[in-house]
Amino acid sequence: MHEAVLKKIGIDPTNSGVAIGIDFRRTTGKSFAARSPIDGATLATVASATVEDVHTIIKAAQEAFVKFRLIPAPKRGEFVRRVGQKLRDRKSDLAAIVSLEAGKITAEALGEVQEMIDICDFAVGLSRQLYGLTIASERPGHRMMEQWHPLGPVGVITAFNFPVAVWAWNAMLAWVCGNPIIWKPSEKTPLCAIAVQTVVGEVLNEMPEIPPAILNLVIGGQEIGRALASSPHIPLVSATGSTRMGIAVAQTVAARLGRSLLELGGNNAMILTPSADLELATRAIVFAAVGTAGQRCTTLRRLIVHESIKDEIIQRLTAIYAQLKIGNPTQEGILVGPLIDESAGKSMEHALELAREQGGKVHGGGRVTDKVPTGGTYVKPAIVETSRQIPVACEETFAPILYVIPYKTFEEAIEIHNAVPQGLSSAVFTTNVLEAELFLSPAGSDCGIANVNIGTSGAEIGGAFGGEKQTGGGRESGSDAWKNYMRRTTNTINYSKDLPLAQGISFDTGADQVRKPAP
Repeated sequence: MHEAVLKKIGIDPTNSGVAIGIDFRRTTGKSFAARSPIDGATLATVASATVEDVHTIIKAAQEAFVKFRLIPAPKRGEFVRRVGQKLRDRKSDLAAIVSLEAGKITAEALGEVQEMIDICDFAVGLSRQLYGLTIASERPGHRMMEQWHPLGPVGVITAFNFPVAVWAWNAMLAWVCGNPIIWKPSEKTPLCAIAVQTVVGEVLNEMPEIPPAILNLVIGGQEIGRALASSPHIPLVSATGSTRMGIAVAQTVAARLGRSLLELGGNNAMILTPSADLELATRAIVFAAVGTAGQRCTTLRRLIVHESIKDEIIQRLTAIYAQLKIGNPTQEGILVGPLIDESAGKSMEHALELAREQGGKVHGGGRVTDKVPTGGTYVKPAIVETSRQIPVACEETFAPILYVIPYKTFEEAIEIHNAVPQGLSSAVFTTNVLEAELFLSPAGSDCGIANVNIGTSGAEIGGAFGGEKQTGGGRESGSDAWKNYMRRTTNTINYSKDLPLAQGISFDTGADQVRKPAP
C-alpha cells in the first residue's frame, strides 16, 4: 500500500533532499530513512542537503529574486492561482502522503491540504491589494506616501505536525509579495515536502516566465536550519516548532539584524463557565484535545472549569474518551491516530508520571497495542483531574493530555489561564456577554487567538495566526500578515518650487542669493 501511494505522487524509493523547482539536485549529504508513524515502516530514503547545497540554493534564489520582484504582483498571483488549482487536482494524493507520514486521520489530512488551497485563494486576491497609504504632508506642495516592496529570499522552517499547510501559509504570501522561498521541512516528514515540491513544480513548467528558483527545498538537520538562519542573504526566516528551536533561530537571525517570524509552543486553555452550553462545549473540547492525537500547536491542554460543573464535565469527557476509536489513521471511523514516534510516547508517559506526583488524578492514558498496527506509537488520550494548576500543566507536552483545573470566580479563571509561559490560542464557553467581553478585553486572555464558544484549534486562514510570549509573537496567514514579507518605504514628493523644511526649521544657506553664471 505504501509503495502505491508514494508512486502516485512521484516519490521514488531513493530521493534527493535538494531541489530548485522540479530539478532535484545530486547531493553528497547523508541519507536517512523516512518512516511512517502508523507502523514504523521505512517509506523511502532521502539524501540530506549539505551546508554547501544551502549556499548554492541561496545564490539561485537571489538571482531569481532580481527577476521575480519586477513581475507585476497580479501576474505573481496568477502563478499562485494555478498552484491552487494544481493542489485541488491532487488533493487526495497529497492528503494520503500526509496521513502516511504524519499519522493524521484522513479527514484531518484532507483538511490540511484544503488549508493550502484556501491560502492560495486568499493570496490571489491579495496580489491586487498590496496597498500603501497616502499621507498628508505638513509642507505646502508636498505629498507623502508609503510603498511596500519585495523583501528577498525567505527561509521557511516547518514542523512535522502540519507538514504542508504552514509552508503554504508562508509561500503563497511570500510569492505574491515577490519573494523566493527556501523550505527546510521537518526531517520527520520529508516526503510530504518532496511531494509538494513535485506538484507545485509542475506549475513552473507551465509558466516559463516565472524563475524556477522561487521554489526551493533543502532537507536536513539542525545544521541546515543554522545555515539559513545565519545567511545575510535571507532577510526573513519563518520558523515553526518548539520554543527552544525558536530561541536558537531568533538569536542567530538577530545577530545579523535580520527578521524572524516565529510560531512556537502553545499551552492552550478553555474557560468553561456555569452558563455554558455543555453539549456544544463537550464537542469542542474533545476535538481540540484529541484531534491530531494532541499534536497541534493549538491543541486544548488545559480546561479551566467552574467548580460547580467540574464533576459533570469530567463524567461527560471520560465517557466519550472511553469510546474513542484509536488506530490506523487511514481506516474509516478512526478518530485518533499514532503519535509521531516513540519519543513522543515517552514524553507523554513522563508528563503523566509528574502529574500523579504533583497530585493529579489521571483518567485514561497508557499505550494501545490491541487492534492497532505493530510498530506505531498509539496511546489513550488522558484527562488529568487536579485541584489547582500543577507545574507540569504549565509545560507543553505534545500529546493528548488534558488538565482539568477548577476555579471559583471568573477573574480567578483568567488569572489561571494567563499563568503559563505560552500564549497561542484560548477560548471561553459562556452565554454571559459580560464574561465573553472581559475575556476578549485587555484584562482577559493574553493569547494571540481568543475565541468565544468555539474551541482552541481549527483557525481559519482569513485571520492572522500566531501568539504571544514564548509562542514567539509571529503572525502568518490572513489579515495583514503579508507585511512580514515586504519592506516599507516612506516617500515624500515635492511638486512645488519651494523647499520648506519639516518642523518649521529655517536653514538659510544663501543659495538663492548666488547669481547664476552669465550665459
